[in-house]
Amino acid sequence: MHFRSIIRIVGMLMTLLSVFMLIPAIVALIYRDGGGAIFVRSFFASLILGCLLWLPNRQYRNELNTREGFLIVVLFWMVLGTIGAFPFIFDSHIKLDLTTAFFESFSGLTTTGATTIVGVDNLPKALLFYRQLLQWLGGMGIIVLAVAILPLLGVGGMQLYRAEIPGPQKDTKMQPRIAQTAKMLWFIYILLTVLCSLCLWLAGMNAFDAVSHSFSTISMGGISTHDNSLAYFDSPKINYIVTFFMILSGCNFGLHFIAFRGPLIKTYWRDQEFRVFIGILFFLIIICSLTIYLSGEKYQHIRFDKIVLQVVSTATTTGFMVTDINFWPPVLPVILLCASFIGGCAGSTGGGLKVVRMLLLFLQGNRELKRLIHPNAIYSLKLNNKVLPERIIESVWGFFSAYAFVFFASFFIIMAVNNIESMEAFYIVASSLNNLGIGLGGVNDSFTELSHVTKWVMVIDMLFGRLEIFTLLVLFMPAFWRS
Repeated sequence: MHFRSIIRIVGMLMTLLSVFMLIPAIVALIYRDGGGAIFVRSFFASLILGCLLWLPNRQYRNELNTREGFLIVVLFWMVLGTIGAFPFIFDSHIKLDLTTAFFESFSGLTTTGATTIVGVDNLPKALLFYRQLLQWLGGMGIIVLAVAILPLLGVGGMQLYRAEIPGPQKDTKMQPRIAQTAKMLWFIYILLTVLCSLCLWLAGMNAFDAVSHSFSTISMGGISTHDNSLAYFDSPKINYIVTFFMILSGCNFGLHFIAFRGPLIKTYWRDQEFRVFIGILFFLIIICSLTIYLSGEKYQHIRFDKIVLQVVSTATTTGFMVTDINFWPPVLPVILLCASFIGGCAGSTGGGLKVVRMLLLFLQGNRELKRLIHPNAIYSLKLNNKVLPERIIESVWGFFSAYAFVFFASFFIIMAVNNIESMEAFYIVASSLNNLGIGLGGVNDSFTELSHVTKWVMVIDMLFGRLEIFTLLVLFMPAFWRS
């Protein structure tokens, strides 16, 4: 394994990240409400660390193999989360300890959106914008950005791309060259962000809130610039706009690319995963609406636009709160939490197991039932009318098994360390591993009161969820390190 080449690339990516520290500093200059100094300090700290890694190893330019691609992605996300914590450590407004600073950084970058910060409305604009920027960069993946603009990565870019992009079919490319694919992904990502910003601004948000919440919506991070999240605006128009863009962000971005080149509606509707995704959201909205309106006058104040947004936000693992679902009929929070296990489509910015994996598990179960009836018959699984290789089915089952292992390991650790009820531990793990970030039960307000050990377990789960289990889990295999 070419360790010095790996260190060189991580150093380059760190210097790239340092540039983004200057953006909140510019915001501080515009609004003049303080907070700019911490980002200047973070910029120089990140730049110096990146140069210390890059300069001694700048001559080592080896092609990356698959193992090295996985290692770079994991190393960079760990380094990225560490550097991302600098402003939270330096800031004097929120005064976070080291563990909580790392928690906030990783929560933003992995688009989980869980937070321990209260009194958000009183924070400087620069710090508020930085929280939004973290999740926006993490949404599509800083690695994909690096592949798009750093051709120095050469042919190894494919290994980074495969390790970063979510979903079971990682080798699918929209363009012949991987750099072109990454650029196209980011073009679509930025275009949706701009359109969302404009729509929210026209709907009544000020420019700062419109841009900030477009970052949260398109990245599906769910962090807001207000303590009350989207409930602060109390606007049906804003709720429907955010819902629409959350659905777009929950789709496969490759499908958006194809739609740009062909018939718009037909392209989406021909995709089987998209149809199932829309069907799940539609079903959940109906179930929640009927349950609320049939549960008596106690729940009649909940508007339909709030129901729609909260359902889509939770099911797609975005995590916006427009109404506290802890005060909905008791069955609904559990249903929505279970829906977050499915999450968005493969190739989207959402978390969870992904719709296509759940669809394939359902089709596989249906095939096994048919085999019981006709043992000698041969059945093949099809997705979008194409026969799938058995290797993909095996990988889905493997992913599901690994996910269950990580989930229950985290579940028992949190229960043992905190001595809390099983349902509360279940909520915590589901929220972090699915990159959902919504607090339920005893942590419905924020994650402030959790122990340091629990926060570190959540950080690890956030990484597992963002990197889709295998990318991180493979590093614990002895065979990975053998030459």
